[in-house]
Amino acid sequence: MSVDDNATLLADLRAMLGEDAVLCDAATLQLMAGDLYSSGPLPLAVIRPCDSASLAQAVARITAAGLSVVPRGGGLSYTGGYLCEDSGSVLVDLSALNRIEHISAEDMYVVAQAGVSWKQLYDALTPLGLRLPYFGTFSGAAASVGGGLSHGALFFGSARYGSAADNVLGVEVVTADGTLLRTGQWALKADAEPVFRNFGPDTTGLFMHDGGAFGIKTRAAFRLIPLPAHSGYASFAFADFEAAARALSAVARAGLAEEAYVLDAGAVAANAERDRSLRAALRALRQVLGSASGLRGKCRALAGMAKAGRQLVPDNAFSLHLVAAGNCAAAVAHDLACAQALAHQHGGIDIAATVPRIARADPFPGLDAVLGANGSRWAALNVKVAHSRAPALIHAHQQLIAAHSAAIERCGVRVTYLCSALCNYSFSFEAVFHWQDSWQPLHAAALPPARLQMLTAGPDNPDARALVAQLRQQTCALFAQMGGASNQIGRTYPFLSELEAPPARLLHDIKHLLDPQRRMNPGVLGL
Repeated sequence: MSVDDNATLLADLRAMLGEDAVLCDAATLQLMAGDLYSSGPLPLAVIRPCDSASLAQAVARITAAGLSVVPRGGGLSYTGGYLCEDSGSVLVDLSALNRIEHISAEDMYVVAQAGVSWKQLYDALTPLGLRLPYFGTFSGAAASVGGGLSHGALFFGSARYGSAADNVLGVEVVTADGTLLRTGQWALKADAEPVFRNFGPDTTGLFMHDGGAFGIKTRAAFRLIPLPAHSGYASFAFADFEAAARALSAVARAGLAEEAYVLDAGAVAANAERDRSLRAALRALRQVLGSASGLRGKCRALAGMAKAGRQLVPDNAFSLHLVAAGNCAAAVAHDLACAQALAHQHGGIDIAATVPRIARADPFPGLDAVLGANGSRWAALNVKVAHSRAPALIHAHQQLIAAHSAAIERCGVRVTYLCSALCNYSFSFEAVFHWQDSWQPLHAAALPPARLQMLTAGPDNPDARALVAQLRQQTCALFAQMGGASNQIGRTYPFLSELEAPPARLLHDIKHLLDPQRRMNPGVLGL
């Protein structure tokens, strides 16, 4: 497009969306051009629509002009899912679609626009005694439901209820030509509550984990559950990573927890370092006491934290952390007792359950963790495998890292691990790479001002950055070799190239049907 064509397009978008909803200043373009790991070309503009109809109108105008449309949710990813491929793109910032439209305690569903955060939903539902089954990710203070459905959000509640995509009932999507399309029971001509997803083929599932390749999600309906009346916590330490992983799998298969996750010693130490100040300790204590029910529950919480002291986990141990929940205290106690027996069978020893208590007491504490305690950067890669494959995957990845030990030490790179249960049938393995380097614009924008004042960006570190890139590439290749599946695919994990020909052809055909000119986030998923 010529300069005049671009000016005409921007003028039309301002008329559709409003002057303040079309942003072209250098600072905004630079911020929106990158995620927490890397940056791409600057978009022509950033638009910030506040309703579905105006977004649909804008998308139709942009794609008709021959430009690409790239959707962005909370932005807190590291797989390039919303990086522009070239400067001929308009980035859609969905943060102004931030309203919870309807909560039905009678029909047990909630409708939220795509820019609503997991914390926003949690805070709105909790006073009503309701909750999403899966209710958010670590970054839920800013991570959005639209981004979570596009890129596979999981964690809180996932051991029992799965990921965000497993709990959505229907979505509204804008496709490349500006069509506003709804799925599930929402797709009916007649007025209907969106409580049944699988009315015919699962069109809702078509748009899950698509990275915005098939359309831009504008709102979603999620199922609700009553807020569990009772919760319980347990933690266990293991001398061996694979033993901790086997215990995690055993607990997951038995369906005993809402969260079940393994941290290595490095991951625990990093979290402990962030929470070492007196202010953080007092905040954690207040949150734990506030979340405990009744005087007896508060006393138990205090006793557990006192027992833990300053050392949450023994040195060099791998730790398994569990949250059990239910409507009966006896049932929760039974589940924890069963989990304890399984942990002991795999060599675990009981430790104070401070880590899961604090995580649940304040599940969405802010975005301090986008950087390490000393201002270091980090980026994670995850994969899902069957429980039976988890020990071999752990061993293989540790061997991969050991092969680069000299370079890792020279460049100051660290590798930590987080493993978790996704329902009772899937083992989630995550490797996290840490290194000192200059920051991405998003790091400084995401950090609270008080935290930002405490940190200084490191000098440019191309050697460490190149090593991390190499380790990430080899890690993704290992995942593919072992038949693993990832959820936040973006432009990082190989996807289409790993599929057999028939499913790859099907996805290409769907993409062509919905987006024949390939204007909707081109390149994501390898499309």
